[in-house]
Amino acid sequence: MLLDHKGEERWSARDLQQLMGYERWDRFNGVIQQAQQTITASGLDPLDHFRRAARLMLGGRWGKRSVADYRLTRFGAYHVTLAGDGRKPEVAAAKTYFAVRTREAEASQQSTTDVSTPEGVLVLAERYLEAARDLVATKEKLAIAAPKAGKWDAFCDSDGLIDMGCAAKALTNVTGGLGRTKFMELLRREDIRFLQVQNRRLPYENHIKAGRTEVKLVQAGYQWVEQTFFTPKGLDWLVNKLGAGVSPAT
Repeated sequence: MLLDHKGEERWSARDLQQLMGYERWDRFNGVIQQAQQTITASGLDPLDHFRRAARLMLGGRWGKRSVADYRLTRFGAYHVTLAGDGRKPEVAAAKTYFAVRTREAEASQQSTTDVSTPEGVLVLAERYLEAARDLVATKEKLAIAAPKAGKWDAFCDSDGLIDMGCAAKALTNVTGGLGRTKFMELLRREDIRFLQVQNRRLPYENHIKAGRTEVKLVQAGYQWVEQTFFTPKGLDWLVNKLGAGVSPAT
């Protein structure tokens, strides 16, 4: 969070991306666009709360590269958290934070009460009590909406997927500690038929349709290649296929 020349809060969308647990900018940019649409639908101008900006980050030919960014007001950042994936605990935490900050700002703006009198102190105390009740209610709602921890959560990336290396680690108790390469060979066995023999990095179509796996493009050196990722459902399927009712490796 930064302060502009007027001393008002400005948030970098790139910083908020990390706080909300999004690894990929293209996915997070979609969340920003959704937040802007919500603000537009409410009759406000999103440009008042989302300013395009550039940011230098590590990488590129000269060690740094310029990437797209936004400067967000607190109101804009709050709407971004509301548009985020509620299954992510980082998003739930961000929603709580901005809900509290927004309520504090509202209470501060209303606080023109003369606290030198008992009546003024009582009014101010009632406002703080109302803000505290709102905070408790917000936390309770988030706790109800938050997903229950799954047994494979420790091995999932920010998209809720599990790459082959992490899957091999998760099933150490089943496979006896196979590394990534040997683990992928196991997935091509005729009695398992998870990865194709002819396209050795890709799953069979029936596993994609059943929601057991996803295929994403990932960067390998200077190339982009298709890579298979398990879903938690897919890892459950594999454990059952191997006939081992086990807990994840720790």
